[in-house]
Amino acid sequence: MLISFVIPTFNEEPSLRKLYEQIVAHTQPTGNDFEIIFVDDGSTDESIRVLTDLHTQDPRVKVIEFRRNFGKAAALMAGFARAGGEIVFTMDADLQDDPVEIPRFLEKLDEGYDLVSGWKYPRLDPITKTAPSKLANFAIRSGSGLKLHDFNCGFKAMRADVAREIKLYGELHRYVPVLANWRGFKVTEIKVIHHPRQFGTSKYGIKRLSRGLFDFITVVFLIRFTRRPLHFFGWPGLISLGLGFLIDIYLTILWLQGITIGNRPLLTLGTLLIIIGAQFFGLGLLAEMLSYSILSREEEFAIRNTLE
Repeated sequence: MLISFVIPTFNEEPSLRKLYEQIVAHTQPTGNDFEIIFVDDGSTDESIRVLTDLHTQDPRVKVIEFRRNFGKAAALMAGFARAGGEIVFTMDADLQDDPVEIPRFLEKLDEGYDLVSGWKYPRLDPITKTAPSKLANFAIRSGSGLKLHDFNCGFKAMRADVAREIKLYGELHRYVPVLANWRGFKVTEIKVIHHPRQFGTSKYGIKRLSRGLFDFITVVFLIRFTRRPLHFFGWPGLISLGLGFLIDIYLTILWLQGITIGNRPLLTLGTLLIIIGAQFFGLGLLAEMLSYSILSREEEFAIRNTLE
């Protein structure tokens, strides 16, 4: 069996050689062939020089160099597109993920799972990272229905079908288990050793937190309403229209009784609610037409296997 390691890297020069050595040391005893695909995401240090040396020394090391920093999701997609293994691992390049866990991931996959996600336990990061992460994990569990403890752990193992079928952009790399579960793959997690960062600085910041929040809303919408957007826009539209009509009917009754309604703020509110409701419905219908024209060309199902 061929195993592919896809490792995005951004300014992690001091850790790359040691990470390579650890992967080799813990993968060779499994008896499987392997390749290590490093995706240099626009590093400004000497990362590409180290990766070039590793490739020269060991042809199992493949290197993809981006022209600039495109983000982790783009790096993973580039690595997935070039991975030839039956099993694909993803790891961070900062040595916080321990390759000693590789055999345990393979054992869990052998139990019939399609994706095994790491759960950093205990997590050795400052509270500025752990507190927002706990809040985010709680929100993702609640919004997706997938009961994992650590969605954003970069240490994962998946079957090649998973890597081929999921589409990542923006900050969606943190939602790989959610997207895989949505496609019908069996997802689980295992506790993994987590080391404190030895070199460099964390790429995590308030900007990533805000982008992650927006992408979480995107993921919830994708997994629930991609093929039925009117179900999302229809309810607020229906409520708004209903309230608007009730208000205007009430005012019409007053008007028929000879009561002046032209100077009442309630008239403006009723009319506004009707307009907003109509806009929600129009937006939902436009989204339905777009979904039909674009998604109808794609398969609305995921096939595990065929017997012919």
